[in-house]
Amino acid sequence: MDISRFIQPWPNTLLFMVMFLLNSCSGPEQTGLEIRGIYGHPEPFWEKDIRLDELGVNSIFLHSGSIDSALMSKAKEQNLKVFAEFATLNGKNYVEHHPEAWPINEHGEKVGPALWFMGICPTDTAFKTYRFNQLRTLLRKYDLDGVWMDYVHWHAQFEEPEPILPETCFCDRCTGIFAASAGIILEDTAISDRASWILNNQNEAWRNWRCRVIYDWVIEIKSIVKEIRPAALLGIYHCPWNDDEFNGARQRILGLDYDLLRPVIDVFSPMVYHGRMGRKPEWVAENIEWFCKRLNIESGNWPKVWPIVQAYDEPYYITPDEFTKVLSGGSAPPVSGVMMFTTQAVAADAEKTMAIKYFYQEMK
Repeated sequence: MDISRFIQPWPNTLLFMVMFLLNSCSGPEQTGLEIRGIYGHPEPFWEKDIRLDELGVNSIFLHSGSIDSALMSKAKEQNLKVFAEFATLNGKNYVEHHPEAWPINEHGEKVGPALWFMGICPTDTAFKTYRFNQLRTLLRKYDLDGVWMDYVHWHAQFEEPEPILPETCFCDRCTGIFAASAGIILEDTAISDRASWILNNQNEAWRNWRCRVIYDWVIEIKSIVKEIRPAALLGIYHCPWNDDEFNGARQRILGLDYDLLRPVIDVFSPMVYHGRMGRKPEWVAENIEWFCKRLNIESGNWPKVWPIVQAYDEPYYITPDEFTKVLSGGSAPPVSGVMMFTTQAVAADAEKTMAIKYFYQEMK
């Protein structure tokens, strides 16, 4: 199908920009992209009778709750892989009915929701059972190419210029498990007093333990995925900060230790939302280069890196040439895949649709 009838002629300046960026990343080391993805249900394209494979797209990443048999069938018809985003530690709609799972801050209070995210206490065993049962049901129902964990961190929100970074979780359960693992005895005092003692006397051990809690979640999820769908990949959407940003908050607050996670994850997907995070488009390429060097990732080796870049227009309009620039910056070797957020933002913009077509067709 010729999609040109859905797209107005491209401005020459925009076309020049796209071709310039494509040429800049098509040198001898560029061997194409294994994964050329979209994030979000493809219906906005399908409503316009646009086949994704004719755009150069070969993979769909979308929320697990949006997957049904009709989507799986149509994806197979268009030669598309399907990867399910699995909202791992998102406690919204759960903590309201299970207050024992609500994260507790260093003052002994329930932590407030972030702007659009409510975390959970990751040591709550009932929640863990609830989530793992959801995952098993999903995997048994659909023949997925992979599962992408999302919200894999302690309660916080990082997709902002000024992130929300509370100290959690100091509930009796968390502090009790930590004390046992550290071989210490905590006095039976107020939560705020125990939290203060831990942060002043066991801070490093506390931070390392929190990273191990996240790691254990990942290990158990991988075990479930490989048991039910041995060929499926395990990916992770994650905070793209380097080791030093916000006083090391990626590890210190979120509990994401790259060295722990590297042997377990099949694919890392840094969430390089430059506009949302108040960064310049050039930051995407810089961040991905840093990340690949930090994890010592080389082309053709595991784990793989498939970043997710921003196309949606918040807090400002992402122009088609800016969109192409972050696609390019997020896909330079040793990266072997890239995807964009979101499908709706691109399908609704004729020039962005053409931009992704040019880029993905070139990267095939």
